Amino acid sequence: MILAVMQPYLFPYIGYYQLAYHSDMFIFYDDVNYIKGGYINRNNILTKNGFQLFTIPIIKASSFKKINELSFQEDTRKILTSISQTYSKAPYFSSIFPLIEKILNDNNRNVAHITSRSIIEVFQYIGLKLYHDFSSKINYNRENSAQEKIYELCKINNADKYVNAYGGMSLYDKDEFKKRNIELGFINSIPTPYTQINSNEFIKNASMIDILMNCSKDEIINQLNNYTVI
Repeated sequence: MILAVMQPYLFPYIGYYQLAYHSDMFIFYDDVNYIKGGYINRNNILTKNGFQLFTIPIIKASSFKKINELSFQEDTRKILTSISQTYSKAPYFSSIFPLIEKILNDNNRNVAHITSRSIIEVFQYIGLKLYHDFSSKINYNRENSAQEKIYELCKINNADKYVNAYGGMSLYDKDEFKKRNIELGFINSIPTPYTQINSNEFIKNASMIDILMNCSKDEIINQLNNYTVI
């Protein structure tokens, strides 16, 4: 069984979705400290002038609070207007914008809830099942080191394989995982060009919003499959 654990981000880049897609169980790591200045509450959409950062402000954001202890502000009009103006002529705008609007305007303003929805509902949209859980709902030792927590989550889920994002290669040691009878792998996303309405040349690593606006469901599934595990 393949397990992946990752903090919930807001419409992240394709590599995050590939990590979730590759796993048999995906855990949203929502009971760890919020990182100010990170991508939990923001990401890049692609405009005709290049990347533009969109952010949903968090009420009393603090690095001393857990992700699931924080809430988004209610007013999303500025962000939704920006997304609408950027992608109004995109081929799948009429299907995708209402989905984004529904997620960002959820009455439940909890940060973990809305960010995880931006992952879960994309899988639902393309017709794929995402088996998932939230670390805050799991009974494990939260006083352990970061790596010991992962070992325990693997044990709880009967996982013999653990996958992480490529950027986490420096955090974990394959030999240490092997001692626990766990195979460690890293998702290496392969940038795959697609037609982007706001750029004549392919620009990688935009928010998933850009792929959703420009690609059909089948094309999105093809994008999800373009990775290797190292």
